[in-house]
Order: sequence, then structure tokens, then C-alpha cells
Amino acid sequence: MCDKNTKERFHSQDDTGFTLIEVIVVVLIIGVLAAIAAPGWLAFVNRQQVNKANDAVFAALQEAQREAKNKKLSYSVSFQKNSTTQNVEVAVYRTDIGISTWKPLGTDVGADSKKLLLGGNLNSSIANTTTNSSVSYPLNASAKITFDYMGTLPNANFGTIIAPSTEPPGLKIVVAIPSSANPTLASSVKRCVVVKTLLGSMLTAKDEKCD
Repeated sequence: MCDKNTKERFHSQDDTGFTLIEVIVVVLIIGVLAAIAAPGWLAFVNRQQVNKANDAVFAALQEAQREAKNKKLSYSVSFQKNSTTQNVEVAVYRTDIGISTWKPLGTDVGADSKKLLLGGNLNSSIANTTTNSSVSYPLNASAKITFDYMGTLPNANFGTIIAPSTEPPGLKIVVAIPSSANPTLASSVKRCVVVKTLLGSMLTAKDEKCD
């Protein structure tokens, strides 16, 4: 049976809390876990950003095609990287009138286009023409995709079939995370919209399929 002094000593030890060494160990463990988790979290955030931006590219192309069909007029889509704000921007407009307003890409879905690279394989001077080469960065602001009054691309050049592929590359608009080594080059994290047929059929792709 414990006497009064022994009970008081036990209570005193219970009330002392954590030692400095224990706190340091806990902080170190948290730091190690954070260091391990951070790259994976950053990669996840980057993928979310390019996914949202790519959805916005797809939506812009669909809007232009829809407007062309509904209004029986030619509509175009252009993209650019604004050198002042650093936003990737998009414009959907009547081809005969030209661009009146650029708007940041994907802000309505939470994309921060300042952190993205914009690329493509479009000829910078002729609508609906691929350069037949790999995607380049940045995409020239004068490049555009134009739908006629039926929402089709009657005179489009989708590029030359290059083995081992069995189909032309199509018209590509690419958004990518910049490389950590060189921010003017794309990392492996890419998303793209590819216009594949004269009817204006579109699909999305990612990573190496966007090269």
C-alpha cells in the first residue's frame, strides 16, 4: 500500500508533460513524413492544374464548333501566353470579325494558367494545318483552329502519318507543367486536345501522347 509521499511523487511525475527530447523526436518525425509526402502532393496538384486547363481548351473548341453550327458562320479559336500577365489566354470569335477579347484559360474551373506552358503543332500562319513535327513551345498566338458554318474543317491538314503510328498526328493544343530544370521546356506532365477528323472530332490525351 502506497503512503502519502509515494502517491504525491507519482502525481508529480504524471504532471510533468513531454520532455524536450520527446518534442524534438516528434518534430523530426513530422518533418521526415512531410518531406516524403511533399513531392507526391505537388505532383497531384500539377496534374489537377493541367487537367482543368485541358478541360478548358476542350470546352473552347466545342464552343467555337457549336457557335459555327448554330449561327451558320465560321468561328475560330486562338490561344496565347500573355507576356505581361503570364496567363495562358483563349479567344473564341467569328472568323470574319477577328479577336475582340482574350480571357484567361480555365479560371472558371480553378486553373492557374500562369504556371503552365502552352504548346501545339499548328502552323503559325495557316488555320487548320499541322507542322507535321513534334509539339513546340510556346504556341504562336497567330495559330488558330477554324470551324466552317457546318462545324467542320473541310480543308484541314492533319499531318503526315509517321511510323509506327497508323494515323496522322492531328491538330494538337497542349498544356504542360514546365520542367524544373528549364522552365521554357515542358516536363513529362502534359495534357492535350487533338482534333482528328474533317468533321471536327476531338479527343484528349496525356503525357507522351501529346508530344
